[in-house]
Amino acid sequence: MESSPRKTFSAKALEDFKLIDRAVEEGDQQAYADLMKRYKKPVYHIILKMIRNVDDAEDLTIEAFAKAFKNLHKFKKDYTFSTWLFRIATNNAIDFIRKKKLDTLSIESTYKDDNGETVGIEVRDGSLNPQEEAIKSQKIELVQMFVTKLPPKYQRLVRLRYFQELSYDEIAKELGSPLGTIKAQLHRARELLYDLVKGNEHHI
Repeated sequence: MESSPRKTFSAKALEDFKLIDRAVEEGDQQAYADLMKRYKKPVYHIILKMIRNVDDAEDLTIEAFAKAFKNLHKFKKDYTFSTWLFRIATNNAIDFIRKKKLDTLSIESTYKDDNGETVGIEVRDGSLNPQEEAIKSQKIELVQMFVTKLPPKYQRLVRLRYFQELSYDEIAKELGSPLGTIKAQLHRARELLYDLVKGNEHHI
């Protein structure tokens, strides 16, 4: 097998590699937290640019990190962690766009990774292939695992949002609560899910 050309990575990218090693090889929960702290805002803003909806962007940010951390052991240091993470996030957002049939001009947009290299967003065929179906199943299983650790009222909200895929308006009608209350409680539920993804269950 031919070796790929040696790349010069930025100091931040090299620090990411060390965090990934700690997370995967040692199960270091702080390493996961540090990775999320570094990239939560950039991932959120990339998704928000595509989706143009704050609530959906927050949901998709959770999904992106959940999927990335679930598959972190598969990450190869041929490119930066940020490039890998942003592709997971944007592809997940594209799947969401296709499912909701949203109009957007941002699918063709590009962004720069830590080394300043331009990375294009790949638009894939609409149908899920077996690998994508497997990833979707893994994501659902991962979220279900987290949900069981949430307080009961948040469990119900997250199940309605993630598993039954109801809109915020539909959830408000289902529970007979004001829309503002539902949004606030779902925002709190997302914060708790972030803590669970990072391994900080003691915050709940």
